[in-house]
Amino acid sequence: MTQIIERQVDLSHCDLPTAYAPILRRVLAARGINSSHQLDYSLKNLASYHSLSHIEKAVQLLAGAITKKKRIVIVADYDADGATSCTLAIRALRSMGADHVDFIVPNREKHGYGLTETIVQLSLPLEPDLLITVDNGVASVAGVKVAKEKDIRVLVTDHHLPPDVLPEADAIVNPNLVTDTFPSKHLAGVGVIFYVMLALRAFLRERNWFSYRQIPVPNLADLLDLVALGTVADVVQLDYNNRILVAQGLARIRANQCCEGIRALLNVSKREQSTLVTSDLGFAIGPRLNAAGRMDDMRYGILCLLSDSAEDGLYYAQLLDNFNQERRFVEAEMQQEALNILASHDADTMALPKGMCLLDENWHQGVIGIVAARIKEKYHRPVIVFTKDDDTFLKGSARSIQGVHIRDILDSIATQHPNLITKFGGHAMAAGLSLPRDNFIAFQEIFAQEVAKEVSDEDLQGSIFTDGELAASDFNLQLAEQLRTLTPWGQGFPEPIFSGRFEILERRVLKGQHLKMTLRPTPESEPIEAIAFNITDEGWENGVTEVELAYKLSINFYRGVRSLQLMCEYVYPC
Repeated sequence: MTQIIERQVDLSHCDLPTAYAPILRRVLAARGINSSHQLDYSLKNLASYHSLSHIEKAVQLLAGAITKKKRIVIVADYDADGATSCTLAIRALRSMGADHVDFIVPNREKHGYGLTETIVQLSLPLEPDLLITVDNGVASVAGVKVAKEKDIRVLVTDHHLPPDVLPEADAIVNPNLVTDTFPSKHLAGVGVIFYVMLALRAFLRERNWFSYRQIPVPNLADLLDLVALGTVADVVQLDYNNRILVAQGLARIRANQCCEGIRALLNVSKREQSTLVTSDLGFAIGPRLNAAGRMDDMRYGILCLLSDSAEDGLYYAQLLDNFNQERRFVEAEMQQEALNILASHDADTMALPKGMCLLDENWHQGVIGIVAARIKEKYHRPVIVFTKDDDTFLKGSARSIQGVHIRDILDSIATQHPNLITKFGGHAMAAGLSLPRDNFIAFQEIFAQEVAKEVSDEDLQGSIFTDGELAASDFNLQLAEQLRTLTPWGQGFPEPIFSGRFEILERRVLKGQHLKMTLRPTPESEPIEAIAFNITDEGWENGVTEVELAYKLSINFYRGVRSLQLMCEYVYPC
């Protein structure tokens, strides 16, 4: 059974003005916010680029390429962070006078991840003088070596945790390098390249480059829509620096100061641009952009974001929407097949391994990460989903739970068993790897053993942390709107969830899978609508009149009418 755990709050150090309602003070203090300064998301509060390792080398490389009219090729990644990073780099470099900028993006199934030897070869028809990796490259030892052998200079910009051996690039900018002192270690790839472009603009401005070329000094804040989208979609931790970037990007999108591609993606996903929040980027725009890389070719996603006309933007956005519909269908099939595999092994959840590996060689490479996330959510334990890469190797995508650093687990396995894993990389919560097909059974057992060292049975119980109960007077549109727009919510800075018991006035199941209820928190309260997606009342006993909830206080926008609605994360009949 899922545990409902109320966050512990110490208000003794809270210096927030009394203008903040008590419930807002409680919510913010639970997230370490004790002063209004921590909610000041002005650009002047951004960390400086000066502390990024090798930033001077990176700028000199770029400035030399621009001023000498060299050919620059961006090597992107096939996810939303990679697509926004690539788009931002191209737009920024062109605005600063780069005459020859192109891009190449690997195909997930054909080429694999990062700057590989194959990608270097495929870039040669573009005649690159400088390759710039975005959201990849810190582990591309072989690819960088091949590029250097062909007299191509390489700038790596990345945010992934670095391996022990770094590629011999001309410069590597990554806040997670061991020697790096940049205060925000959670920049997404798009955040890293944004900082590189800030440093480059400052360098060129100091040398009167823009006056010499008679071009305006670019306002790089115009690219913060891309930074916000890539940061949220990559589910990096929203520390203070990232919240500034996201808040600024959201403000620009709401004010219609965004690229045509984002505007078109909002259109096809039926999201209201003027009231956009981080969850819209994470659950509507990001998945459609990611769908290009999962189901076909991320080139279409990058072309969408590079579109300069509404017509082109809408064309590509509709194409991405079609990819996303296909992804949903494939995901549903694969998820059911994965559940069938687990059901055939053991019906007792706690008897399952603490770290699970699933394999079906017919599963789609682009969707295994999503399926791993869904299985992880259901069984509350780290999961790796594998499928066939080629006749020799398997490809896996891992998702983890709080307290289990999945990349460190893989690193430990690779150290103890040097020939078991071919390659791996990633973050604390998500990673990718490949291994020989014949090694799967051995890896499956060792992975379960390594995870078991890190977690107990209690750690594998589902938990929802809440901000406690709301008073009857708190159920109003004003508070819902304040919570919605107070700050960007996301990974590491979660949107408020409340808990409580409600009287059921009415309930019904929509489309056979979503529970719709009319509730009342107290006998004197007005009825409130509630929706629980992917939850039904199947198995409830007759005569259930109350329900315990964990929920978000939300606003339903329907045909221009705003009404209060509870978005249920957990439902338990009483």
